[in-house]
Amino acid sequence: MSKIAVMGDYDSIYGFGTLGLDTFAVTTLEEGTRLLRHLAENDYGVIYMTEKLGATLSNERARYADKISPAIILIPGVQGNTGEGVRNVKASVEQAVGSDILFGGNG
Repeated sequence: MSKIAVMGDYDSIYGFGTLGLDTFAVTTLEEGTRLLRHLAENDYGVIYMTEKLGATLSNERARYADKISPAIILIPGVQGNTGEGVRNVKASVEQAVGSDILFGGNG
């Protein structure tokens, strides 16, 4: 069974541990890169990541964009919502469905 991880700054992710998710506080780009690779290679099927961390790891996230697993989902952090997480989910749904489900168009 795949596991679920949450990556980001401590203040944004610590509460997810009470839900039974594995939380990983990240403070540097290098640490985030190593951790994402480790999680992806060790049975984590879903990795939630704060939008701020996701922005710094965009090149590393791209390695997994065309893979079924892990699903990397950006979430807002305590710094606020940049909208990047919603845009990524919308783009994934459009790719899977073949159209923009929010506006009924084709892209």
